[in-house]
Amino acid sequence: MRTRKLGSEGLEVAEVGLGCMGMSEFYGPRDDRESIATIHRALELGVTLLDTADIYGPFHNERLVGEAIAGRREEVVVATKFGNQRREDGSWVGINGRPDYVLEACEASLRRLQVDVIDLYYQHRVDTSVPIEETVGAMADLVGTGKVRFLGLSEAAPATIRRAHAVHPISALQTEYSLFSRDPETEILPTVRELGIGFVAYSPLGRGMLTGRYRDPSQLPPDDFRNTRYPRFSPANLERNLELVDRIQEIAREKEASPGQVAIAWVLHQGQDIVPIPGTKRRRYLEENLEAAELELDRETLQALDEVAAPGSVAGERYSDMSTVNR
Repeated sequence: MRTRKLGSEGLEVAEVGLGCMGMSEFYGPRDDRESIATIHRALELGVTLLDTADIYGPFHNERLVGEAIAGRREEVVVATKFGNQRREDGSWVGINGRPDYVLEACEASLRRLQVDVIDLYYQHRVDTSVPIEETVGAMADLVGTGKVRFLGLSEAAPATIRRAHAVHPISALQTEYSLFSRDPETEILPTVRELGIGFVAYSPLGRGMLTGRYRDPSQLPPDDFRNTRYPRFSPANLERNLELVDRIQEIAREKEASPGQVAIAWVLHQGQDIVPIPGTKRRRYLEENLEAAELELDRETLQALDEVAAPGSVAGERYSDMSTVNR
């Protein structure tokens, strides 16, 4: 698989990564055996970037990734996150960017992942009660002590990104980006490109909707967060959004590809500084997703997709509560 650079500090990863969140929570029941097999298959196919976070599970996902990469550490760029604080029982504490917590969270992630260093360490959400300079200053200390190699932010606003980058170089910004979520094009992408920061696109498949496999809320397990947390899956918005998916599917047929492959390929075509991390817990979907890296989209196809999924065409917000993003 081809590689792409994230930032100016030397971080380089395969052009498509693997989001591991759904292996532990939010999208239905777990299957640890299949999830580990999926991670192993990803490494065999050339994936290097594995994306996790301490809250996924909570804590289960880092342990799962740690188990999966045991004995294969040199093949992997491990990315994890702190800042959304949860308890072991799954209850939520809140957003925490205090310097002492940064150090505490890093030590816990290192133990769960069973690694000596975290390759890419993100602040998962910005804590507006703590100056970003203090949070990133603590993250920079982790780089200085050799516990972290590169720093990242997730869902941060342009002004926050600039302030953080002035304290220590930020290698990657992670934000939702897909044919269904094009908000970063207005201010976020221009900002990170000006500063030389890479962009990691999570949910490039619109939380699965862009695969074309979901047609009705009844297809989702009762505990699936798409039933409650993601308004685009609500009955009020689903019909409109599926009309867009159907049009994308028509374009995909012309390319002899799946709509999900076209969606990932579209993200890859938005710039060499962008790395999508589609998530899956099954090998068959992993293999389908990775084939998107070989899908060439010509100018006419890209224009058609831009028109179908123009900014503002999707019904519903990304989250039921948007207050913690773009801060």
